Amino acid sequence: MSPDVDLTVPKPGRHLLRDRLLALDCRLFEFAAARHWPAAGPVLPRLSRSANHGLLWFATAGVIAASRTPRARRAAVRGVASLALASATINTVGKRSVRRARPVLDPVPAVRHLKRQPITTSFPSGHSASAAAFAAGVAMESRAWGAAVAPVAFSVAMSRVYTGVHFPSDVLAGAALGVGAAFAVRGLVPTRDQAALPPRPRADAPALPEGEGLVVVANTAAGSSDRVRALRDALPRAEVVECVPEDVPGELEKAAARARVLGVCGGDGTVNTAAEIALRHGRPLAVLPGGTLNHFAYDLGVEDARALAAAIGRGDAVHVDVGRFVCGDKRGVFVNTCSLGVYPELVRERDRWSHRIGGWPAGVLAALRVLRADRHPLEAEVGGRARPLWLLFAGNGTYHRMGLAPARRLDLADGQLDVRVVHGGRRPALRLLAAALAGPLTRSPAHAAVQVRRLRLAGVAPGTLLAYDGEVTEVDGEVTLEKMPEALVVYRPLPQQN
Repeated sequence: MSPDVDLTVPKPGRHLLRDRLLALDCRLFEFAAARHWPAAGPVLPRLSRSANHGLLWFATAGVIAASRTPRARRAAVRGVASLALASATINTVGKRSVRRARPVLDPVPAVRHLKRQPITTSFPSGHSASAAAFAAGVAMESRAWGAAVAPVAFSVAMSRVYTGVHFPSDVLAGAALGVGAAFAVRGLVPTRDQAALPPRPRADAPALPEGEGLVVVANTAAGSSDRVRALRDALPRAEVVECVPEDVPGELEKAAARARVLGVCGGDGTVNTAAEIALRHGRPLAVLPGGTLNHFAYDLGVEDARALAAAIGRGDAVHVDVGRFVCGDKRGVFVNTCSLGVYPELVRERDRWSHRIGGWPAGVLAALRVLRADRHPLEAEVGGRARPLWLLFAGNGTYHRMGLAPARRLDLADGQLDVRVVHGGRRPALRLLAAALAGPLTRSPAHAAVQVRRLRLAGVAPGTLLAYDGEVTEVDGEVTLEKMPEALVVYRPLPQQN
């Protein structure tokens, strides 16, 4: 916080209501100063200092995110974003609009005083605004984490009165501003509960209250043992088969032959294999997220075993679209995305180095090597015209931007391929960034986007890589991408009718 430059402005004229409110505020401050706060002495001053510059809240966000659940990660990010907006508003507008002097410390016992007194104006309280913004932002995504954070946020706000650096009205105004900041962030980026998937098109699927007839194949490499155990507890009659990655396709085939419902626990690549087998056998699919990103499961609204078990127990299911690519005798499906160009090249380079230097360093090295290459990774004929491309992205359903890149689908049965193209040219890194920033814009000098049901690429060079749901294969000649509308039945939580 920056110091206020002028506290010597003339006092405003008399105003009866305002003067009475200010007098009441002073009396409340003196009342709080005279009170004995049991056990507060060793705690509140330290808590107040720990919240300087938002350090307490950044540390709390780290703890919340470390729980490794998607809802907790979103709660941590939303809390920090709300805090950032509240702090910016306080420091640029709030502190300079009402130049109120800090309380006189005489009524406050010396043991409560902060070692370093703040030098900014008193109204409103920045600490209270940050605390309220963070707590409200977290609670909007996760009520459980919000309930855990709320007492700490309340204590930080109260510590400002306890230590004598703010009047009660400063704290109330700061808290109100902080909550307002959290609602403003929610208006800009809706929570998942606000932007729920549309309930249609519902599908007929068997209700299995205890899981009898469900066979779940779990990829042990995904580190999903806790989730599998939770699903077993919720559905005790379900059969669970745990296997290593190379055995997953075979086990899924055997499971589909004997199951009423085929279940899968793993990352998006494992889910892709299960979706193809479920389509072939005509089985409903139950997806338990067990990988790193889990785009398909999270877009369905399935975040944990409890949500999936409830949907299976009630028979809540929907039809979803599936994408398909065809290249000669080679064909495959994708439930998330299919891409040619930079991304498949990056995946290949990353896999080449990841076992030596680790995943993240390998990803950075792969990006540098691919983007510095002196050739375009893709040359194809699109719409009857041959052109160089840096990237061709096709999403199974329309992706909506949350940040710099497409991140979420609100409708998994819209019948559309979300096609985005980054044109060839110099400075590929800048072109890719411009395309990411452009988001859903239809056309720009570097980027084009369109929604179609079918796309044909001709003249694809031999050895060109195609990535689908994280898997990579080689294609050449003519490649066709198309939609299979409402082809797959998948369990997902649905709103309950009263």
